[in-house]
Amino acid sequence: MSFPALIKWSQKEFPHLPWRENRSLYRTLVSEIMLQQTTVGTVKNHFERFLKIYPDLQSLADSTEEELLVAWKGLGYYRRAKNLKKIAEALVNDHEGDFPSDLDLLQKIPGIGPYTANALVGIGMDQRALAVDANLERVIARFFGMKIPKGLKLQKEISRSFKAKEIFSTKLSFRALNEALMDLGRTICQARRASCELCPLKTECKAFQSKKPLQYPLEGVEKKIDKHELHLLRVYVIKRDKVLVYQKEEEEWLAGQYEVPTFILESTDEKLTQYPRFVFKKEASGKFKSGITKYTINNSLWISSEAEWKKMNFTRPVEWRSLHDEKSNLSTATIKGLKKLGLL
Repeated sequence: MSFPALIKWSQKEFPHLPWRENRSLYRTLVSEIMLQQTTVGTVKNHFERFLKIYPDLQSLADSTEEELLVAWKGLGYYRRAKNLKKIAEALVNDHEGDFPSDLDLLQKIPGIGPYTANALVGIGMDQRALAVDANLERVIARFFGMKIPKGLKLQKEISRSFKAKEIFSTKLSFRALNEALMDLGRTICQARRASCELCPLKTECKAFQSKKPLQYPLEGVEKKIDKHELHLLRVYVIKRDKVLVYQKEEEEWLAGQYEVPTFILESTDEKLTQYPRFVFKKEASGKFKSGITKYTINNSLWISSEAEWKKMNFTRPVEWRSLHDEKSNLSTATIKGLKKLGLL
């Protein structure tokens, strides 16, 4: 098998990734949570800074949610930060700060699913486990010629074959193997482009031999997601270098962050209720476009006086927070609006 060559290639090309240096279970946990739904480049820019603030499980478990969200800023998808804190609390309080080595026990910890459990065992502990993300799913399907629709059906077949030792049965460092397969899928064996001439596995790869590598794996049936247009009004009330904001609730976008009072002007999604509706007849002070989940958002910005603001009957509790203090934990949209208006 070509896997030793693949590992050698990976270790030569990607030794600089910070979570691979001084590898520990804690660093593995933090990096794997960060890398979910975020690019390697973005995580590289935040990983060491975050670890300086939270160098171990205890410091992370002891943090307040607000402190954690400030430290997480720039990584997006803030629910992952909350899950990371839950994991740290459970490991400290219920497992004396130790990571269980059993996959089933790991998955009983709140916040740890099958992928993270396998990453901790396979990468963190260097034991026999596969952390099957989209990259591994694709690379394995192509190498072994699994013409199965991608998604749950393919993942189950990979899991079955792995447990039966039909694949990856030779003695290998599973830490190095998982990392190498991720590197290959991220850079060479991509979803819409397979640079087979550069691949260390090409001589034994079934998809390469077929001369149609992009046909592996089969496309799954995509679930149709309804896209919605959303027009929001963001109201900026400024007083002595402070801005009037409210805190987003648990089930809202960017939960835990502070956002300027925001209203729905128009929406194609009648079920959206996290913002109140408002009829606005004045000229906007500025505009910008953004997007989140299934929404394309047109943001209208308005600089308001306190007197005008009070007439708008915004019902959520509000408070003043500094424009210039990172600990204010202002939302990305709020900061973008402040910059657009020349207030920051």
